[in-house]
Amino acid sequence: MSGLSFILAGMLAAATPFLLAALGELVVERTGVLNLGLEGIMALGAVIAFIIVYHGGGHMLAFMAAALAGLALSLIFGLLALGVKANQVAAGLAVGILGQGLSSLIGKSYESLTITGLAKWAVPGLSDLPVLGGLFVQDIVVWLSLLATAAIWGMFRFSKLGLVLRAVGENPHAARAIGYPVLAIRYGAVAFGGAMAGVAGAYASTVYTPLWADGMIAGRGWIALALVVFGTWLTGRIFFGALLFGAVSLASLVAQTEGWAIPSQLLSSLPYIVTIVVLGIIASNKRLLKVNGVASLGEPF
Repeated sequence: MSGLSFILAGMLAAATPFLLAALGELVVERTGVLNLGLEGIMALGAVIAFIIVYHGGGHMLAFMAAALAGLALSLIFGLLALGVKANQVAAGLAVGILGQGLSSLIGKSYESLTITGLAKWAVPGLSDLPVLGGLFVQDIVVWLSLLATAAIWGMFRFSKLGLVLRAVGENPHAARAIGYPVLAIRYGAVAFGGAMAGVAGAYASTVYTPLWADGMIAGRGWIALALVVFGTWLTGRIFFGALLFGAVSLASLVAQTEGWAIPSQLLSSLPYIVTIVVLGIIASNKRLLKVNGVASLGEPF
């Protein structure tokens, strides 16, 4: 398999943890709440899902448990940020550290153990295409993540729910004045975002790399947060951003296998370098951030 074919075949799977967590965070941030705890929530979902699959519980049960764990941890953030109006940045960081600590504690005895991942489903005809065929051979979670992307795009574009979420994020006081329960909507968004982050972690540990190692989330939660800004809070751009980061992470592997004279440490840091560069470019475009940004993001209500 050529380097390009390898990247195309694995790009969607590599992007899925980023995409699932970023989609959940998009919904959260659209309501005006900033949850920086994704890294820890993903780590907790990852270890819980791995343990369930390792003991024969099956992937479906594992993903459900990871979603519930992510939801529970995100509601702790919600109680701090929404219930007692704590600083959202501090509350998110605290919850993220809590999740990482719990994952290390729970997963201590499972270090370096492996499990069996999910089988891949091929699209008849398309999977036989030269070079591009690998794009159409993916596991079911990848296909479902594509459906989730389309569903969230459609919700924000066409549904009343999407309009309500955006209204709460733009002006929560006006939304309350016309009868919308702002805090309840924000709690629901935070719970959804946490569940999605838990599922993203579960995919990373039970499908993409079916093993458990402390720290295996390796910054994916932070990249997912950056993706929301990278995509300027638009679903389609977030999707393509996730594909970009997935391709970059695989490109570093291709470079190592091809024997390019580039330090492995530099290759491993490529996704984070790209994150910094892209965020710097976007931050310099004030008009873009103003047009698509969320007016009340991070502000207590």
